[in-house]
Amino acid sequence: MAIINLRDYYPFYTSDCFMEVSEEVAEMFKEFDRKEAAYRLRTYRHKAYYSLDRDDGLEHEAVFVSLSPHELYERKISMQELHAAISSLPDKQAKRIYAHFILGMTKKDIARAEGADEKVVRVAIERGLKNLEKYLKKFL
Repeated sequence: MAIINLRDYYPFYTSDCFMEVSEEVAEMFKEFDRKEAAYRLRTYRHKAYYSLDRDDGLEHEAVFVSLSPHELYERKISMQELHAAISSLPDKQAKRIYAHFILGMTKKDIARAEGADEKVVRVAIERGLKNLEKYLKKFL
């Protein structure tokens, strides 16, 4: 077991907070530090503070901001809650909401695919959203 200082890894820690973690976790933190230092050195050496558009990934790495483990966990939990809420809906409402918001289909396309009137699809989506709101308020 290794002991790490959380203040070194998380900016919101203002004082030292030591924690005992497994060797694998400690090695993962060290590897992250090495990769971050290598990235900073690479951008400094190549003066890559602007777009070179060479398709070597440098531009993507400079623009892409990775999420913290806490943010990733929150996003995972939110998606699980959303899937639970959608699965609590009646079958047609769930399918229509999924098709409209996840697949990006228009209400007209959904109506055409189902052989239904567009107004029926629109009303079903509106009712489904109200049911989702009730479900999420009830369980959150």
